[in-house]
Amino acid sequence: MATKEILVVDDEIGIRELLSEILFDEGYRVHLAENAIQAREFRNRQVPDLVLLDIWMPHTDGISLLKEWVGQNLLTMPVIMMSGHGTIETALEATRIGAVDFLEKPIALQKLLDTVTKAIRLSAIPHPQQETTSAAGKGSAAAIWEAAAQFPLPLDLPLREAREHFDCLYFSYHMQKENGNMTRVAKNVGLERTHLYRKLKQLDVMFTKKDSDKN
Repeated sequence: MATKEILVVDDEIGIRELLSEILFDEGYRVHLAENAIQAREFRNRQVPDLVLLDIWMPHTDGISLLKEWVGQNLLTMPVIMMSGHGTIETALEATRIGAVDFLEKPIALQKLLDTVTKAIRLSAIPHPQQETTSAAGKGSAAAIWEAAAQFPLPLDLPLREAREHFDCLYFSYHMQKENGNMTRVAKNVGLERTHLYRKLKQLDVMFTKKDSDKN
Protein backbone atom coordinates (compact mmCIF):
# COMPACT_ATOMS: atom_id res chain seq x y z
CA MET A 1 0.00 0.00 0.00
CA ALA A 2 1.34 3.42 -0.96
CA THR A 3 2.55 5.70 1.80
CA LYS A 4 -0.13 8.18 2.81
CA GLU A 5 0.76 11.85 2.44
CA ILE A 6 -0.21 14.46 5.00
CA LEU A 7 0.03 18.23 4.65
CA VAL A 8 0.57 20.09 7.94
CA VAL A 9 -0.33 23.79 7.80
CA ASP A 10 0.67 25.81 10.88
CA ASP A 11 2.49 29.12 11.37
CA GLU A 12 4.29 27.85 14.50
CA ILE A 13 7.52 26.11 13.59
CA GLY A 14 7.51 24.11 16.82
CA ILE A 15 4.09 22.65 16.05
CA ARG A 16 5.07 21.83 12.47
CA GLU A 17 8.24 20.06 13.55
CA LEU A 18 6.55 18.13 16.35
CA LEU A 19 3.68 16.91 14.17
CA SER A 20 6.11 16.08 11.39
CA GLU A 21 8.24 13.91 13.68
CA ILE A 22 5.26 12.08 15.17
CA LEU A 23 3.59 11.39 11.83
CA PHE A 24 6.87 10.42 10.16
CA ASP A 25 7.50 7.87 12.89
CA GLU A 26 4.06 6.41 12.14
CA GLY A 27 5.01 5.86 8.51
CA TYR A 28 3.37 8.88 6.88
CA ARG A 29 5.03 11.13 4.32
CA VAL A 30 4.71 14.65 5.72
CA HIS A 31 4.71 17.98 3.89
CA LEU A 32 4.86 21.31 5.72
CA ALA A 33 3.37 24.73 5.04
CA GLU A 34 3.71 27.73 7.34
CA ASN A 35 0.86 29.76 5.87
CA ALA A 36 -2.09 29.69 3.49
CA ILE A 37 0.06 30.76 0.53
CA GLN A 38 2.28 27.69 0.81
CA ALA A 39 -0.75 25.47 1.44
CA ARG A 40 -2.43 26.78 -1.73
CA GLU A 41 0.69 26.15 -3.78
CA PHE A 42 0.95 22.59 -2.51
CA ARG A 43 -2.74 21.85 -3.15
CA ASN A 44 -2.46 23.21 -6.67
CA ARG A 45 0.37 20.74 -7.34
CA GLN A 46 -1.10 17.62 -5.75
CA VAL A 47 -3.83 16.23 -3.53
CA PRO A 48 -2.66 14.96 -0.13
CA ASP A 49 -4.45 12.14 1.65
CA LEU A 50 -5.07 14.43 4.62
CA VAL A 51 -4.56 18.04 5.71
CA LEU A 52 -3.96 19.18 9.28
CA LEU A 53 -4.93 22.86 9.14
CA ASP A 54 -4.39 25.43 11.87
CA ILE A 55 -7.20 27.95 12.29
CA TRP A 56 -5.36 30.98 13.68
CA MET A 57 -2.75 32.05 11.14
CA PRO A 58 -1.73 35.57 10.02
CA HIS A 59 -3.09 37.08 6.81
CA THR A 60 -5.35 34.15 5.82
CA ASP A 61 -6.76 31.99 8.59
CA GLY A 62 -7.57 28.31 8.29
CA ILE A 63 -11.34 28.79 8.10
CA SER A 64 -10.94 31.19 5.18
CA LEU A 65 -8.63 28.76 3.38
CA LEU A 66 -11.10 25.92 3.94
CA LYS A 67 -13.90 28.06 2.46
CA GLU A 68 -11.65 28.91 -0.46
CA TRP A 69 -10.99 25.25 -1.22
CA VAL A 70 -14.71 24.51 -1.03
CA GLY A 71 -15.52 27.38 -3.40
CA GLN A 72 -12.92 26.18 -5.90
CA ASN A 73 -14.00 22.51 -5.62
CA LEU A 74 -10.57 21.67 -4.21
CA LEU A 75 -11.77 20.14 -0.95
CA THR A 76 -11.31 16.61 -2.27
CA MET A 77 -9.33 15.39 0.76
CA PRO A 78 -10.24 15.18 4.44
CA VAL A 79 -9.20 18.21 6.51
CA ILE A 80 -8.70 18.23 10.28
CA MET A 81 -8.75 21.68 11.84
CA MET A 82 -6.44 22.57 14.76
CA SER A 83 -6.66 25.41 17.27
CA GLY A 84 -5.33 26.40 20.66
CA HIS A 85 -8.46 28.45 21.30
CA GLY A 86 -11.11 25.92 20.40
CA THR A 87 -14.79 26.52 21.12
CA ILE A 88 -17.80 24.53 20.05
CA GLU A 89 -18.82 27.38 17.75
CA THR A 90 -15.48 27.21 15.94
CA ALA A 91 -15.61 23.44 15.67
CA LEU A 92 -19.16 23.47 14.33
CA GLU A 93 -18.31 26.20 11.83
CA ALA A 94 -15.35 24.19 10.56
CA THR A 95 -17.35 20.97 10.20
CA ARG A 96 -20.25 22.85 8.63
CA ILE A 97 -17.90 24.14 5.95
CA GLY A 98 -16.38 20.74 5.26
CA ALA A 99 -13.74 19.75 7.84
CA VAL A 100 -14.02 16.15 9.06
CA ASP A 101 -12.75 16.75 12.60
CA PHE A 102 -11.28 19.26 15.03
CA LEU A 103 -8.25 18.98 17.33
CA GLU A 104 -7.68 21.32 20.25
CA LYS A 105 -4.09 22.26 21.14
CA PRO A 106 -2.12 21.06 22.96
CA ILE A 107 -2.89 17.87 21.05
CA ALA A 108 -2.54 14.62 22.96
CA LEU A 109 -0.46 12.06 21.08
CA GLN A 110 -3.03 9.25 21.07
CA LYS A 111 -5.82 11.65 20.18
CA LEU A 112 -3.79 12.88 17.22
CA LEU A 113 -3.03 9.39 15.95
CA ASP A 114 -6.60 8.14 16.41
CA THR A 115 -8.05 11.16 14.62
CA VAL A 116 -5.57 10.93 11.76
CA THR A 117 -6.20 7.20 11.33
CA LYS A 118 -9.95 7.74 11.19
CA ALA A 119 -9.67 10.62 8.74
CA ILE A 120 -7.20 8.80 6.48
CA ARG A 121 -9.92 6.23 5.80
CA LEU A 122 -11.93 9.00 4.18
CA SER A 123 -9.23 9.69 1.60
CA ALA A 124 -10.02 6.41 -0.13
CA ILE A 125 -13.73 7.26 -0.39
CA PRO A 126 -15.12 9.48 -3.18
CA HIS A 127 -15.70 12.89 -1.63
CA PRO A 128 -19.25 14.22 -2.26
CA GLN A 129 -17.87 17.75 -2.64
CA GLN A 130 -20.68 19.64 -4.30
CA GLU A 131 -23.61 17.93 -2.59
CA THR A 132 -22.07 18.27 0.88
CA THR A 133 -21.11 21.89 0.31
CA SER A 134 -24.55 22.84 -0.95
CA ALA A 135 -26.36 21.18 1.93
CA ALA A 136 -23.89 22.37 4.54
CA GLY A 137 -24.43 25.94 3.43
CA LYS A 138 -28.02 25.57 4.60
CA GLY A 139 -27.03 24.07 7.95
CA SER A 140 -29.56 21.30 7.30
CA ALA A 141 -29.87 17.70 8.36
CA ALA A 142 -28.79 16.79 4.83
CA ALA A 143 -25.35 18.22 5.57
CA ILE A 144 -24.95 15.88 8.51
CA TRP A 145 -26.24 12.99 6.31
CA GLU A 146 -23.59 13.55 3.51
CA ALA A 147 -20.87 13.92 6.19
CA ALA A 148 -22.13 10.50 7.41
CA ALA A 149 -21.90 9.15 3.90
CA GLN A 150 -18.15 9.68 3.97
CA PHE A 151 -17.71 7.13 6.76
CA PRO A 152 -17.46 3.45 5.75
CA LEU A 153 -20.56 2.52 7.89
CA PRO A 154 -21.11 -0.25 8.79
CA LEU A 155 -19.38 -1.96 5.93
CA ASP A 156 -15.76 -2.54 6.85
CA LEU A 157 -15.84 -1.70 10.55
CA PRO A 158 -16.54 -3.80 13.63
CA LEU A 159 -20.03 -3.15 14.94
CA ARG A 160 -18.80 -1.33 18.05
CA GLU A 161 -16.62 1.08 16.06
CA ALA A 162 -19.38 1.68 13.52
CA ARG A 163 -21.76 2.55 16.34
CA GLU A 164 -19.24 5.00 17.79
CA HIS A 165 -19.06 6.76 14.41
CA PHE A 166 -22.85 6.94 14.24
CA ASP A 167 -23.14 8.21 17.81
CA CYS A 168 -20.57 10.93 17.08
CA LEU A 169 -22.50 12.09 14.01
CA TYR A 170 -25.82 11.86 15.86
CA PHE A 171 -24.78 14.02 18.79
CA SER A 172 -22.83 16.44 16.55
CA TYR A 173 -26.01 16.92 14.53
CA HIS A 174 -28.08 17.77 17.60
CA MET A 175 -25.35 20.08 18.93
CA GLN A 176 -25.36 21.98 15.65
CA LYS A 177 -29.15 21.99 15.42
CA GLU A 178 -29.49 23.60 18.87
CA ASN A 179 -26.40 25.80 18.52
CA GLY A 180 -24.74 24.10 21.48
CA ASN A 181 -27.62 24.61 23.91
CA MET A 182 -27.18 21.62 26.21
CA THR A 183 -30.62 21.87 27.78
CA ARG A 184 -32.39 21.55 24.45
CA VAL A 185 -29.97 18.88 23.19
CA ALA A 186 -30.56 16.78 26.32
CA LYS A 187 -34.32 17.09 25.81
CA ASN A 188 -34.11 16.17 22.13
CA VAL A 189 -31.95 13.07 22.62
CA GLY A 190 -33.76 11.93 25.78
CA LEU A 191 -30.81 12.07 28.19
CA GLU A 192 -30.26 13.83 31.47
CA ARG A 193 -27.68 16.61 31.16
CA THR A 194 -25.16 14.78 33.35
CA HIS A 195 -25.39 11.71 31.14
CA LEU A 196 -25.20 13.88 28.04
CA TYR A 197 -21.96 15.56 29.17
CA ARG A 198 -20.49 12.14 29.94
CA LYS A 199 -21.48 10.81 26.52
CA LEU A 200 -20.03 13.81 24.67
CA LYS A 201 -16.73 13.47 26.53
CA GLN A 202 -16.63 9.77 25.71
CA LEU A 203 -17.13 10.49 22.00
CA ASP A 204 -14.78 13.51 21.98
CA VAL A 205 -17.60 15.71 20.73
CA MET A 206 -16.69 19.28 21.66
CA PHE A 207 -19.02 21.25 23.88
CA THR A 208 -18.92 24.30 26.12
CA LYS A 209 -20.88 24.83 29.32
CA LYS A 210 -22.63 28.20 29.02
CA ASP A 211 -24.21 30.34 31.70
CA SER A 212 -26.91 31.16 29.20
CA ASP A 213 -27.66 27.48 28.59
CA LYS A 214 -31.36 27.75 29.30
CA ASN A 215 -34.59 26.94 27.52
